[in-house]
Amino acid sequence: MKLLADSGSTKTAWVVLNENGSNSVEYITDGLNPFFQTVQSVQQTIQNQLLPHIDANSISEIYFYGAGCAFPEKNAIIEEGLRTVFASATIHVASDLLGAARGLCGMQDGIACIMGTGSNSCMYQDSKIVHNVSPLGYILGDEGSGAVLGKLLVGDYLKNQMPTHLASAFLATYQLTPAIILDRVYKQAFPNRFLASFSPFLSAHKHEPYVQALLHRSFTDFFVRNIQQYDYQHHTAHFTGSIAYYFQDILQQVAQEKGVAVGVIEQTPMPGLVRFHSV
Repeated sequence: MKLLADSGSTKTAWVVLNENGSNSVEYITDGLNPFFQTVQSVQQTIQNQLLPHIDANSISEIYFYGAGCAFPEKNAIIEEGLRTVFASATIHVASDLLGAARGLCGMQDGIACIMGTGSNSCMYQDSKIVHNVSPLGYILGDEGSGAVLGKLLVGDYLKNQMPTHLASAFLATYQLTPAIILDRVYKQAFPNRFLASFSPFLSAHKHEPYVQALLHRSFTDFFVRNIQQYDYQHHTAHFTGSIAYYFQDILQQVAQEKGVAVGVIEQTPMPGLVRFHSV
């Protein structure tokens, strides 16, 4: 049987694909990003969170699509971690961007975009990525991502730029002091996950003019700095990720303003990956 994995910085979705093309229930574990983890931590996550649900000996082939898996030395961390658990399986490790493109576009050409904890995009032609504007991470790039939206939100809160009633609601929801926020961002592990964790607050208040403006600004940055570097006049842009999915009304608005045709918007690429690997 095949094991499919779609891994972001926050979580990994796993699906066992049977020989007849049918798939079992989806399992969720912590995200596995080789920029933040070791072979040992990858192994521990799989053993502790995935193996209680599946039989490792039944897996003959693994397709792992992950954030941070765009460099051979980083892919090796994931592959070695998987091999310690699935010793007899054939293992394929590729970027989450290729997984998104295969899931969103299938065998068709198009622009594939990820907007989740992080963001990324590519031009996908002939079943491969032919052009990718580097996302650069949440400090230098990752426009429109949960991490960047959280960074903007928290920055406004700490610098008294947020409307008073929203600042009060933010404090009541999270009970965070400036010292705690700075410690989590600058000293603790996974600051991108911490910043992205404020996305539900944006969703709960997305009809507020302040929130709409924040989303519109960051989504516009994503289109200008990424999508408009591809041949968007002749290809449709498809999106996956929680940010794209839950804020798709504003995403569609920005796309229309920028003259970009939008196709599929899905919360995850897994349904499309199941179809792609069932052929």
